[in-house]
Formats: sequence, C-alpha cells, structure tokens
Amino acid sequence: LAYLEEIDTTAKEMVDKLVKDMAIKQGITEELKAKDQMAWVGAMNNIRHLAEEFVLRDFVYSMEVRK
Repeated sequence: LAYLEEIDTTAKEMVDKLVKDMAIKQGITEELKAKDQMAWVGAMNNIRHLAEEFVLRDFVYSMEVRK
C-alpha cells in the first residue's frame, strides 16, 4: 500500500510540474485569466489533460511493467 501511495504522490507532483511548465511555454498567464476566463479555463483544462495522459503513459503504466 505504501508503494502505491508513493507512486500516486509522485505522479501528482509530476502532473503539477508539467502543468506549470506547459502553461508558461504556451503563454497562459494570470493576465489571460483576468481578461478571458473561459479561454484560460479551456487552455488549462487542455494542459492538465495532456499532462495527466503523459504521466499515466510514461510513468504509472511503466511502473506496472517493471513490477
């Protein structure tokens, strides 16, 4: 159980870091959030989805194969 909790924590941290990095690279700023909340929400949802897919495919699923 501790092993799974460690994987979950690591995966969440990876997603958070990827979201921040991708938002910066794509120019998704607090200024955009203030000007056009719907555009900001859409962009951030897209980024989060991509980050989660990446972490699941390249980290979580690969951990299962290594077991």
